[in-house]
Amino acid sequence: MALVFAIAMQVAIARAAQGASDLPIGIGAEVARNTCLSCHEADLIRQQRLTRAGWDRELDKMIRWGANVAPAERAVLLEYLTANWNPTPLNAARPVASERGAAVFTRACLVCHQADIIAQQRLERAGWVREVEKMVRWGATLTDLERDSLIDYLAGRFRPTSQPLPR
Repeated sequence: MALVFAIAMQVAIARAAQGASDLPIGIGAEVARNTCLSCHEADLIRQQRLTRAGWDRELDKMIRWGANVAPAERAVLLEYLTANWNPTPLNAARPVASERGAAVFTRACLVCHQADIIAQQRLERAGWVREVEKMVRWGATLTDLERDSLIDYLAGRFRPTSQPLPR
């Protein structure tokens, strides 16, 4: 048992060290490395675009799920996340062709999540695949066709703002 724990700790430390340079320098970067990167890859954080209220909710959720964040660190972390990953204006949105994906989004996603928290995510396609697969593991019921349509919809509509919209 001790060996398993030791290996898990080494993986977490290596993962944190690998992602350490992936976060912007600033007040709160060290707190983010120590708290967030012990469980998450840096790309998961970089892809999120949340308002201050969204980051506040996200921190509350992570703390409920076991993140060890002192109140003083939480305030610094909230400022850091808000300053570095806030919503940015999108290019003029094009209509998304996937009516099926939009319907699945309404039926399967909006029953548990507020639309703004999803709209602010800005994930690459691989990130949306991970998110949808996680939600299915947690109980969302989707057929394979619905899953694929939903991922197409999310990846087309809520992509990182640095990626151009499809023509």
